[in-house]
Amino acid sequence: MTAALPSLALALLCLLRAAAEVPVQPDFNTEKFAGRWHVTAIASNCSIFSKMKDVMKSSITTISFTPEGDLAIKLVWPTMDKCQTFELLFRQSGQEGHYMAQEKKDLCVMETDYSHYAILHEADHSEMETSTALQLLSGCQE
Repeated sequence: MTAALPSLALALLCLLRAAAEVPVQPDFNTEKFAGRWHVTAIASNCSIFSKMKDVMKSSITTISFTPEGDLAIKLVWPTMDKCQTFELLFRQSGQEGHYMAQEKKDLCVMETDYSHYAILHEADHSEMETSTALQLLSGCQE
């Protein structure tokens, strides 16, 4: 797996430049996807991410789903002196595996095997800039 990470990171960067519609995991299963994941790699053209990437460390993401089917994400990012926690809620878009937040953010589960890896695509269409990010998640051992 370690030897494949540089190749996968390069592939993720190439996907950032692709203008095609983002594919979504076929037959996405929320029950299998919910749980704890490690953020293994991120590629993004977001200016804030570019400024912070050198001090960022690997984080843990806990993914759950509300009774309405919305996706809730809790991120824990370790920093030099403490851990920061962020919570995000993405609403269903009508397509399984595709979620939206405040009509400005899109999150798609592009591909997953539900236990070892997941590739997420996030697009942010804010007023200041449009940015795209790809995240490679790896499964957490309980």
